[in-house]
Amino acid sequence: MRRTEIHGLQEEIGRLRPVRPVGRVHSADGAVIWVTGLSRHVGIGDRMQILRGDGSVLWGEALRLREGMVGMLPDAPPDGVAENDRVTATGAPVLAPCDAWIGRVIDPLGRPLDGRPLPAGAVPRPFRAVPPAAAGRRPLGPRLGTGLGVFNTLLPIARGQRIGLFAGSGVGKSRLLAQLARGLEADVVVLALIGERGRELGEFVTRVLGPEGMARSVVVAATSDRSALDRRRAALSAMTVAEHFRDGGRQVLFLADSITRFAEAHREVALASGELPALRGHPASMAHQIMALAERAGPGEAGQGDITAVFTVLVAGSDMEEPVADVLRGTLDGHVVLERGIAERGRFPAVNVLRSVSRCLPDAASPQENALLADVRRLLGAYDRSEPMVRAGLYRAGSDPELDEAIRLLPDLDRFLGEDGHATPRDSFDRLGLILRRARVPQPTR
Repeated sequence: MRRTEIHGLQEEIGRLRPVRPVGRVHSADGAVIWVTGLSRHVGIGDRMQILRGDGSVLWGEALRLREGMVGMLPDAPPDGVAENDRVTATGAPVLAPCDAWIGRVIDPLGRPLDGRPLPAGAVPRPFRAVPPAAAGRRPLGPRLGTGLGVFNTLLPIARGQRIGLFAGSGVGKSRLLAQLARGLEADVVVLALIGERGRELGEFVTRVLGPEGMARSVVVAATSDRSALDRRRAALSAMTVAEHFRDGGRQVLFLADSITRFAEAHREVALASGELPALRGHPASMAHQIMALAERAGPGEAGQGDITAVFTVLVAGSDMEEPVADVLRGTLDGHVVLERGIAERGRFPAVNVLRSVSRCLPDAASPQENALLADVRRLLGAYDRSEPMVRAGLYRAGSDPELDEAIRLLPDLDRFLGEDGHATPRDSFDRLGLILRRARVPQPTR
């Protein structure tokens, strides 16, 4: 057994208590179970367990305090809970990650989901941590290689950057996340799968992510059948794992799929706690929950690593103004929009470059590279403005030299935006420059 595993076991034994406070079920009010006898021993967010009459245990979390009683939100339906059932408080939940977690699939409480024992680390961590001091954080680091042409050039990702990935269902979001998990420069990848279907979890780990991706990854998963507490906790615990490796000086890639389901889970918990809906059905605290999670990612302080983060958002009908998308877009250092029309014609990743922004530019590229990117965006804009006329056959070649150049650029650029396997960003820029030079050479007329 490794020394760190021994220390972790010692810490876990040290946290055991021979005596725990005990209360009793008083009543149930909707989703909340009210407990007496524990109000002096339990704080909001602490874990509790009910021993039902049939001997089974129902876990939950302290959500409300009122008149000497504790309101507990259970992790599962409260079937079988009866008045006067015994309730035990177990304290605030913590995680103790270690290197042995790499390559593993765990649940939001740090329990293994792959059937193998999981050792605990030596240092327990809370689920909600304070981000590094704003004045002490380093600026964004250098541009990272991703293996994907579009992210190596037009939408670069810098070390410590936080970007949002906005997509509807079925446009290649999971595929893109797997490509980033395998190809983006990082020491450790921490992936939060929030509210995914159970079948998709196994498929994502074994087929989409594969052995290559799992070799440096920790997957934290709460499937769609889990409680709102578990689904919300998945994002928080995954960020806690990422912070463990960041504090050890490693470069971490954090992927969360999806923040929309995180916000939906928080809405369920907030409504159970008595908070009223405010933003199109979301509670007012939703914005703070998202911003607090995002702020924990990013560059670290001196002596720490960085957390480069990709947060996905499910946008129905490409509505970028819905509350979750709007809050996240205003918080992050860039956003990437995946478009259904591009996916339907077979180009993946289906990135709409004109609707996407990386806020690490222009600093992440040289003056020559920025000039190249400006030319490409200018030509894409020219084509976008005239696309209906071109597709309808109403445009006559030679009428607009800039549009002619854009039309010549588009086929090769479209292939470039769907390419992966690029060795370095420098290789990607060389390829993009060649495509642009080729488009500037007028084709001979027949």
